[in-house]
Amino acid sequence: MSQQSTADGLRGPGGLRELAAGVLLPGFVGTTLPQWLAERLRNGLAGVCLFGVNIVSRSQLRALTDEIREANPNALIAIDEEGGDVTRLYQSNSSPYPGNALLGRIDDVTQTEFIAGIVGWELRLAGCNIDFAPDVDINSNSDNPVIGVRSFGADPAVVARHAAAWVRGLESTGTAASAKHFPGHGDTAQDSHLALPVVDLPLAELRRRELLPFVAAIAAGARTIMTSHILLPQVDPFAPATFSRIILQDLLRRELGFDGVIVTDALDMIGASGSIGIPEAAVRAVAAGCDLLCIGTENTDEQLGQIEAALVSAVEEGRIEREVLRVASARTLALGRELRADAERIPIPEYVTADDEPVFDDAATRAAFDSRPGLVVEKERRFVAIETVANIAVGQSPWGPAAAGADVLEVREGQQVELPAGAQIVIVGKDNHRRAWTRDLIDSVRQSHPSTLVVDMGWPSDDRAYADVATFGASRHVGRALLAWLEGEQQ
Repeated sequence: MSQQSTADGLRGPGGLRELAAGVLLPGFVGTTLPQWLAERLRNGLAGVCLFGVNIVSRSQLRALTDEIREANPNALIAIDEEGGDVTRLYQSNSSPYPGNALLGRIDDVTQTEFIAGIVGWELRLAGCNIDFAPDVDINSNSDNPVIGVRSFGADPAVVARHAAAWVRGLESTGTAASAKHFPGHGDTAQDSHLALPVVDLPLAELRRRELLPFVAAIAAGARTIMTSHILLPQVDPFAPATFSRIILQDLLRRELGFDGVIVTDALDMIGASGSIGIPEAAVRAVAAGCDLLCIGTENTDEQLGQIEAALVSAVEEGRIEREVLRVASARTLALGRELRADAERIPIPEYVTADDEPVFDDAATRAAFDSRPGLVVEKERRFVAIETVANIAVGQSPWGPAAAGADVLEVREGQQVELPAGAQIVIVGKDNHRRAWTRDLIDSVRQSHPSTLVVDMGWPSDDRAYADVATFGASRHVGRALLAWLEGEQQ
């Protein structure tokens, strides 16, 4: 560190560079902590976000989080563990949890709170202290390509009470919850990973519907709220939610009274940085009132240097008030210290171990399936799994009957498939109605094999045209429940 840089106020305690580092939450490549990232953590980097590519085993993950915490004892170590289709702890073998859509259909808040608590204890064992969950979006659009079964449902009251239950369960373990994606990503037909969705709703409608789960999550004690990269032209016609002071300051801070950490959804998403780049996205997010910037999955030392430099320049040029950056960095550091104290104060129960995977009875899951009356399930069956491009939030993970151990025949777009004779064809897919080629495939198989049974393990269309059975989830737990359902265990 040079004397000149300290004199300039760029480095050292309270310097602009340190303040900038204190709001950054990057991802990285690898299963061990890179030296450059360890050095940044020692110099005040807020923390890291972990993804499936960073995890090969529980013991390796714990060693990694120990490395992170050794470099910065107050580090925020975040992960997306939603307890269903979106999983990082179980990305290699699929989640043992039912997922939000099924929990909403079961509608037992005690069960929802219990499952969230188990997730929280698992994360505590792994050394993670922020869970980017629950997803409290209201899935009011069945064509939504990114939320779907990650939502507790389409009814605002159901979503609100399960959002509160999930937050209570998670926060009780000393793990910080992050209700997402503010102010609501459910009524979209685009994925903000790939575009900038528009939700053209008036503020009065948001208050009546989208905001209710966030109000419930805040009241339940959620310590962070994650923003969405969506444009709401009737609220702020110029800036997506992540960059909007109207949405983050006037609505979230003042009207809803949230005083915790506002964290961005990943800034490497097209909806945030597609036309302006990540450094500029970081500047706009902090200027709008975000405290913690989730950068992405494969960030580098050079990239973080560019983001820090952009934030410093923005302060020097007057685009961001120094006090705004200072408050954001201080709020993030305070959360890190609080979570560190929680880990020391709240013991992990003896019944929670890293060696034993949670197992849940699937009777309630089976009862929550939606099936056509009079379906005939034959004794001899052959599974055909429709493999589509994975949702970026979900990532590559086993799903459905295959994750539960069944033998499946996979079919992809443009692929010719020979179907076996003498067995009932059971087609399993996710969001079957959303793609022309999957609809055509199902129509063709139904015509050639009239006894075909079609299962949608995503969010089906309202008319259920391509879902003889809708499971509202595709985790390993749900796959196991489907196999039992097909064997006649339908109650």
